Amino acid sequence: MVHIGNDWDELLKDTFASENYQQLRQFLIREYSTHRVYPDMYDLFNALRYTSYADTRAVILGQDPYHQPGQAHGLCFSVRPGVAPPPSLVNMFKELRDDLGIDNLGKGGTLIPWAKSGVLLLNTVLTVREGEANSHRGKGWEQVTDDIIRLLNHREQPIVFLLWGANARAKQALITAPRHLVLTCAHPSPLSAYNGFFGCRHFSKTNEFLRAQGMPEIDWRI
Repeated sequence: MVHIGNDWDELLKDTFASENYQQLRQFLIREYSTHRVYPDMYDLFNALRYTSYADTRAVILGQDPYHQPGQAHGLCFSVRPGVAPPPSLVNMFKELRDDLGIDNLGKGGTLIPWAKSGVLLLNTVLTVREGEANSHRGKGWEQVTDDIIRLLNHREQPIVFLLWGANARAKQALITAPRHLVLTCAHPSPLSAYNGFFGCRHFSKTNEFLRAQGMPEIDWRI
């Protein structure tokens, strides 16, 4: 049984008891025993562990984990301590610097401080085979992460959802409550960052919204 260690356990008990999750679990047992899969099995739910339901003030939605060795650790876009930030994360840091004057460049790429500040760093698919992007798409993770988004949508306190790229924007249909703020733009990947990610000012817009709601701002420093 999955144990996260905070309010997500009770909220997701039906999700983890579902037939979909049982089938996903059997698939993952086979995959971890026959292939190199990221992140480590014990890191699968780090996004939920670091950011409880009650503490979530913003959500950054990713796609699937980094698929190269030593990078993924359960938080979207984040890498393990001591690992150089990949290109998408470098672009996120560039936009943050231009937007709020916060310079995280040269400080690694571990986003645990963001998670502890209330940013849920959630991939829509939580595992991947080494070297095979999207290899675990369509195996059941989408239903799990859709349930997480629906639960957040139902929350009374406002949340900022940052949806970057087409895959993340597809989840906008699950966010129906008008009290939440949804920010969309291109993905920070070098392939698309100049198509609307650079200049989006999502970091400052998030804090402006939270401040207007009388809620604590996100500390975007790492």
